[in-house]
Amino acid sequence: MEKKTYDETKVTDSLGKIKHKIVVLSGKGGVGKSTVSANLALSLAEKGYEVGLLDSDIHGPSIPKMLGLEDNKPGPSKTGIAPVLASSKLKVMSMGFLIQDKDAPIIWRGPMKMGAIKQLIGDVDWGNLDYLIIDLPPGTGDEPLSIAQLIPDNDGAVIVTTPQDVALVSVRKSINFVKKMNMPVIGIVENMSGFKCPYCGKDINLFKTGGGLKASKDFNVPFLGKIPIDPQIVETGDSGKTFAVKSENLDTAKSFKKIVENIEEIVNKKEVK
Repeated sequence: MEKKTYDETKVTDSLGKIKHKIVVLSGKGGVGKSTVSANLALSLAEKGYEVGLLDSDIHGPSIPKMLGLEDNKPGPSKTGIAPVLASSKLKVMSMGFLIQDKDAPIIWRGPMKMGAIKQLIGDVDWGNLDYLIIDLPPGTGDEPLSIAQLIPDNDGAVIVTTPQDVALVSVRKSINFVKKMNMPVIGIVENMSGFKCPYCGKDINLFKTGGGLKASKDFNVPFLGKIPIDPQIVETGDSGKTFAVKSENLDTAKSFKKIVENIEEIVNKKEVK
């Protein structure tokens, strides 16, 4: 048996305290993947679970901004780095907390990014968690590959897409990537699916609708649900407020709540098996 390095041992020890590990990814940028990640983590925390949210996008971390945590910094703990607390039930870690100049680009090659992700998992004192939600950058490059290698026992991937054909080409590549990495596919979320006119109440399909459902049928993977376009999602994300928790009476929030319930059900069924 190959002996593990010190960093790999720390990663293994950290992950051993986490019950469920869920990866959120997309084949292309701009589909709302980080919004889904943040609201999934927040929704699970609101249900009373101990939750961690790892923003593994090295080059463009957006989770700190979405949660209104931009000015926070992680501190020391007895065993490593203490993550930033978004609430008593939600711990957050991101490269965005560690960058001194937020406008400075991170120009790193693959090995450096792999090392950073190892530290974000192994050096951070996540403690005992029910769920760790991992927000990946778009595509199938270094970061998704690193996470797949470092967390081979993850519960699976939630793949986020928008309905139009150009996005669905990418989501199909994401599904094939996940399967090649021997990761389960928890399901597909179709974001920006339709828009309800605020004046007449009529549904308008700005970017089509139903593409995510079709892709799920083509690849025989679960369809978790669709989220309509809602200006409040943009407003709450830009202002650092939480959409799913603060807007629970809106149709969009109800759609998201159902998606979270579907993810819970699928993950718990896998655990029973």
